[in-house]
Amino acid sequence: MENFILFFFLIFSVVIHEYSHGLAAYYNGDDTAHLMGRLTLNPIAHLDPIGSVLLPFLLAVTIGVPFGYAKPVPINPLRFRDYQKGMIMVGAAGCTANFIAGFIFSLISGLTKGVSSQVFELAAFINFILCFFNLIPIPPLDGSRILSVLLPSRVSIVFDKIERYGLFIVYALVFAGGFKFLVPFCSSLVNHFSAIAHLNF
Repeated sequence: MENFILFFFLIFSVVIHEYSHGLAAYYNGDDTAHLMGRLTLNPIAHLDPIGSVLLPFLLAVTIGVPFGYAKPVPINPLRFRDYQKGMIMVGAAGCTANFIAGFIFSLISGLTKGVSSQVFELAAFINFILCFFNLIPIPPLDGSRILSVLLPSRVSIVFDKIERYGLFIVYALVFAGGFKFLVPFCSSLVNHFSAIAHLNF
């Protein structure tokens, strides 16, 4: 039952991540996600068979915590009113949404007890992991979108070429434990925010 609840929170977390990308793009003048029916919180529009089902299952079995992703929301940067500003805002939007969700779930964890507290603690942890994992500057993660805009144009062109191999690099690093450094950091954030809620309320 607990795994089912965590899977629900994972789906919620990846959906708000992608929805936030689409909303930021729409705000910057690109309505591609809206026209394709992806500017919605309906999970059916965002779920990916591998990233939203298979990968979370494998990681839940191997490391005990489900983690995954949804289908990327389509954007057309050429429609942004300000290309650089639009790319940075869209790249940061999903991570910002997950950080806010992680913060809220941490507070709820500090205000509840027993199993409920543990479930919200893990929900917060999942959101913080999604936030900071996606900020890593490896294509196609969000951090690479932001970095690509900030790099000199010649360097950016070379950097963008890595994207064709990026997903394989990310998968390899995930299963090799290359991102384990995020675990203690995200856990400390959860504990810090939940402690604030517990002490003040």
